[in-house]
Amino acid sequence: MSDPDAIDNSTMDAGVEEEIHACLDLAQPRSFFLYAGAGSGKTRSLVNALKEVQTSSRKQLVLAGRGVAVITYTNNACEEIKQRLDFDPLVEVSTIHSLAWSLIGGYHADIRKWLRENIKQKLIELEAAAAKGRLGTKAAEDRQRSIAIGKKRLGRLDSIKRFVYSPTGDNRTRDSLNHSEVIGIAADFLKGKPLLQNILVSKYPIIFIDESQDTNKNLMDAFLAIQQAQKDRFCLGLFGDTMQRIYADGKVGLEKAIPADWATPVKKLNYRCPHRIIQLINRVRSAADGQMQQGPKDSVQGFVRFFILPNNMADVADVEEQFATKMAEVTGDSGWLKGEFKTLILEHHMAARRLGFDAMFTPLYAIERLRTSLLDGSLSSLRLFSEEVLPVVEAFRSDNAFRVAEITRKHSPLLRPEALSAAGSNQLIQIQKTKAAVVELAKLWNNDAHPSFQLVLDTLAATKLFVIPDALAIFLSQADMDETGDQRAEDKAVDDKEEDETSKIDIELEGWREFLATPFDQIKAYADYVAGKSPFGTHQGVKGLEFQRVKVVVSDEEARGFTFSYEKLFGAKAKSASDIRNEESGDETTIDRTRRLFYVTCSRAMESLAIVAYSEKPDAVRNSVVGEGWFTAEEVEVLTD
Repeated sequence: MSDPDAIDNSTMDAGVEEEIHACLDLAQPRSFFLYAGAGSGKTRSLVNALKEVQTSSRKQLVLAGRGVAVITYTNNACEEIKQRLDFDPLVEVSTIHSLAWSLIGGYHADIRKWLRENIKQKLIELEAAAAKGRLGTKAAEDRQRSIAIGKKRLGRLDSIKRFVYSPTGDNRTRDSLNHSEVIGIAADFLKGKPLLQNILVSKYPIIFIDESQDTNKNLMDAFLAIQQAQKDRFCLGLFGDTMQRIYADGKVGLEKAIPADWATPVKKLNYRCPHRIIQLINRVRSAADGQMQQGPKDSVQGFVRFFILPNNMADVADVEEQFATKMAEVTGDSGWLKGEFKTLILEHHMAARRLGFDAMFTPLYAIERLRTSLLDGSLSSLRLFSEEVLPVVEAFRSDNAFRVAEITRKHSPLLRPEALSAAGSNQLIQIQKTKAAVVELAKLWNNDAHPSFQLVLDTLAATKLFVIPDALAIFLSQADMDETGDQRAEDKAVDDKEEDETSKIDIELEGWREFLATPFDQIKAYADYVAGKSPFGTHQGVKGLEFQRVKVVVSDEEARGFTFSYEKLFGAKAKSASDIRNEESGDETTIDRTRRLFYVTCSRAMESLAIVAYSEKPDAVRNSVVGEGWFTAEEVEVLTD
């Protein structure tokens, strides 16, 4: 393929930051959306814009008691930006959850009213589902327990004077809000309370949102509405790339929602990838938005290879090892032989299956409302198991009494200050009670047993060792938990007949029930995975990161997903009727979602890229990707055995 960078293009993006800086005049602010593709230095542009504000507007902002707010997606991103700005107090850098709570934290009466209406609505939905459902099934019992818990929470709202919330905590106390509630409340308050809008704009006349394409759609709509209402005194700066939207709750079609009077600078240089990989990702996204990148003139050429295997290939781990040898031969780079490459999995079911936590993962991933928090590790009901139960059991079984004490002091309600105070002179008894609870929990693993999450949950309820979230409290004290697997399967078959009539709440309850029946031991692999400690990276975990050598593994059969299809993207499978309808109406299709994931993973490579794809029709995939100009015939290899 020809090199598009024969001329010096080092000044291609020279005017981008000047265009952004011109938007930051407090007397005449202008909002903007910076399109910054992979490897273009988006964070650098964000930091440089903040430094411009520090230089040009510090005195004016400080005298008025105002500042600049920056919303990032992760705590790590927050720390990186703070460090680059030398922790300047003029700039408030926080995650979206932290900023949301800072806005609504003082409105306790309004929060109570919002919760009351929200709980009432959920109760209406539950009772409607109960009226339609079949009596005597587990689904019916789950609904009744959910109704009871909802009514209990509704009844105690008036006794809560102040609500609490921690962006990094589990928020399980009676007076706490969960993550989704804080986002929902903040979005509704920002839309419906002009006073709160004025407070926000008065405090922060400039707000930057990093990874804006993945910011919760309801909050993004609220910010866009505020900008339109306050455009003469408010600058909203969005940084991101719609091709890299990877979370389901991000705003679909954000680029179409940008008002015509905004600035829309575009960064076209990719400083990360070599020329050949830039050519590939340009072709991948060409059907999506037409945004093209180039590499600096002095970038290396780089290498890409596309290996295709049949779906029925046995011993995939052994088979995939040979590609490292092939890549070493192609590139002359011994790093491939030394295992110095990153393997990226394009769909979470693939990683779950390969790492051994697919049984616990699959039923929860099917619940759309939980999907984002499941993937980023913030789901409090799972953190009970991963951050409290797992470490305390591991510490106890390794005779680490100090670690056991540390965990229980931090998490157990038995050792909370109020519990110890209530015990008075009997505090030693309370400590002994905690130790006994840990012993009882650890017994579940005696004789090499592998307890289920349900058995662990029942033990926690009996010992009161840790606080159980409402989402799991529904499933406690059930006499039928000892029924045979056949009976559970029979009940599920009955419930499946009701599927068309069940609500999303029914689906969520069933998902939690299926999860609780799976082995607890899978939580370790899951926890390592979401923490980025597993051998595999995914599109969520690696966005913004870069690696010299990247191997991408693609398999629809392993992924078992219905929202993505690499067979469709690679031309081996026809579009479905729903894809065609969505395409005609301008809505997102399966191919759109898959294209974005493929773009994100391929664009991590700094030197060489190997793609390993499993397909029902290897020859069709080869013909399609070569015909589309993604790869040359020499770069594609089909293996049949």
